[in-house]
Amino acid sequence: MPYATQQNMIDRFGQQEMIELTDRATPRTDAIVTAVLDRALADADAEINGHLSAKFTLPLSPVPTVLERLACDMARFYLYDERVTEAVKDRYNNAIKFLKGVVSGQITIGVDAASASPAASGGPEYVAAEPVFSRDALSDY
Repeated sequence: MPYATQQNMIDRFGQQEMIELTDRATPRTDAIVTAVLDRALADADAEINGHLSAKFTLPLSPVPTVLERLACDMARFYLYDERVTEAVKDRYNNAIKFLKGVVSGQITIGVDAASASPAASGGPEYVAAEPVFSRDALSDY
């Protein structure tokens, strides 16, 4: 489950900024390029998971709402690429600092590391008894 969506990015930073950051075609299409935005969001998810996997079993269920903001700030940083502004860079750095604080235990995201568990897979579980015949049991004959 992604931490943020295209609509979250539009709500936080505006549609015009998302168009400017994702529409890289010549001539411009003046529309949000979903593939570019989805790639930035996926990169943000991967980086968040890289930090959180040191403390939590992933995926988190339910997903803490604070992760949406972090994912948006991180994805925006990726979209700016070489044109990144100081404000965007600061928000990205603050997101990383926050994640490091979560992993170190200084900050909580509302999920207890001991009780965090992955979503149920629904797969079968196999349990077997001791074998009747084994190499050791048959070696006496």
